[in-house]
Amino acid sequence: MLSYVTIGVNDLEKSEHFYTELLAPLGAKTLVKMDRIIFIGKSMQQPMLAICIPYNEEKQHCGNGNMLAIAPGSKELCDELYTRALGLGATCDGEPGQRIPDVFYGAYFRDPDGNKIVFNHFG
Repeated sequence: MLSYVTIGVNDLEKSEHFYTELLAPLGAKTLVKMDRIIFIGKSMQQPMLAICIPYNEEKQHCGNGNMLAIAPGSKELCDELYTRALGLGATCDGEPGQRIPDVFYGAYFRDPDGNKIVFNHFG
């Protein structure tokens, strides 16, 4: 049902490098690259992440309460990708850990533009 999620960024090239490096272990790569938007994912038939310069060309700013959740498939991959994100310039917004016993595991960070993201695992 989900086609893609778009987040605003200030530097398209820098953000493309961040996200393609971060999500490479999941098989993601740049799929479509245009002047102000880039689609990153495994294929055009699977959910993608789009990063873009805002349409009004003003500075990007994060929405309060907005968050992107990515499920890599295991708690171990949540931890690995969280550490990878920090190594690529992200900041911690909640260390990896079990949030709801036996239900939800999450590792929260903010990308270099301040967008809040969680690698999560249910079960």
